[in-house]
Amino acid sequence: MNPSPLAGLYKLPLPERVARLAEWAGLSADERAALDAGLSLEQADSMIENVVGRFALPLSVATNFVINGREVVIPMAVEEPSIVAAVSFAARLTRAGGGFVTRSSEPLMIGQVQILDLPDLDTAGEKLLAAKAKLLAAANEHHPTIQKLGGGAKDIELRPLPNTPAGPMLILHLLYDCRDAMGANAVNTAAEAIAPLVEQLTGGRVNLRILSNLTDRRTARAECSVPVAQLARNGLDGADVARSIFEAWAFAAADPYRAATHNKGIMNGIDAVALATGNDWRAIEAGAHAYAAREGRYTSLTDWSLRKDDAGQITHLHGVLEMPLSVGTVGGATVAHPTARACMKILGQPHARQLAEMMAAVGLAQNLAAIRALAGEGIQRGHMRLHARQVALAAGAQGAQVQRIADQLVAEGNIRTGRARELIGNE
Repeated sequence: MNPSPLAGLYKLPLPERVARLAEWAGLSADERAALDAGLSLEQADSMIENVVGRFALPLSVATNFVINGREVVIPMAVEEPSIVAAVSFAARLTRAGGGFVTRSSEPLMIGQVQILDLPDLDTAGEKLLAAKAKLLAAANEHHPTIQKLGGGAKDIELRPLPNTPAGPMLILHLLYDCRDAMGANAVNTAAEAIAPLVEQLTGGRVNLRILSNLTDRRTARAECSVPVAQLARNGLDGADVARSIFEAWAFAAADPYRAATHNKGIMNGIDAVALATGNDWRAIEAGAHAYAAREGRYTSLTDWSLRKDDAGQITHLHGVLEMPLSVGTVGGATVAHPTARACMKILGQPHARQLAEMMAAVGLAQNLAAIRALAGEGIQRGHMRLHARQVALAAGAQGAQVQRIADQLVAEGNIRTGRARELIGNE
């Protein structure tokens, strides 16, 4: 497969980098300006309460991604060094195997209705199931537009909880198709709309009516297959590197202490895309970690395996990431924030399911980069090389001086603020 059309972007001076990206994505002058100017104070004041300013993060793009045969450039808003470089490198490794193949489920969210003071949970459940059509109709009254697009309330399910600290309760799950919206407001409105009818049908008392962030009906999946030749490094055979990566994943699959850090690395990439596109990264985090523990034990979100030929030789490293990803491309900050709008254009104006699939590919790439580094030279070497720039900035370096001081810190193997100040003073 040919190199990415934006290969080598990191080597360009910042103005040329922005110009090349703008040409690639077809950004207008206003959209290009939004990459830097971002949100105005007036816009911020209209989004949340008690606004006193704005907080900026670096906005970068990850390159080399091929997703379902299409070149994709990924905007990422993140402050931690090495994330963008690592994910771009990992994406390049996957190109020889055809890049990432992705798919996603229908965008079904779950609204939960908590019912208490029931003399018999089974009898109440039977009454609710018998009235399913009425409940769905009541849930759909407030959102005719989403119904016209094929969404809306689709089904109900029941979860009896006979032994809770507050006594027996019955939980009604309202399955709601959100289409291209993240859907929190629509789901909450629908859950509240059916509450009076639920009480009437069951004789119980409704308490909470709210969506669940464990969106296990709204998942995205990405997979890749990396030829082992792409993994060879520093005299190490590619098959040996693949085996080391597989062993590193097995550690996370078996041990929750390792899995927590393993999954945090996955979310480094996914959260950065969520921030750049104005999506709720906190909801995504909650769903991801709950999903990782869905079988009663916290484990890896990814699954890595070794593919072998008929002679038993390792030929490919195969990776899969499947997880809940409730994201939207209409409404909210995705539309209100000018930088988020520009980022969506860079992505090619994806629908919500496509955006979720892109995020899954980024998470899988981030995981590949992290465990490859851990299983080889260790995470610190590359990470600290990039961290040196932040140390130089913290010490007071400016302009071109930042990279000079960072390079010297790396060469000395002494990446400390005190040493950076000494070097600045000597210039």
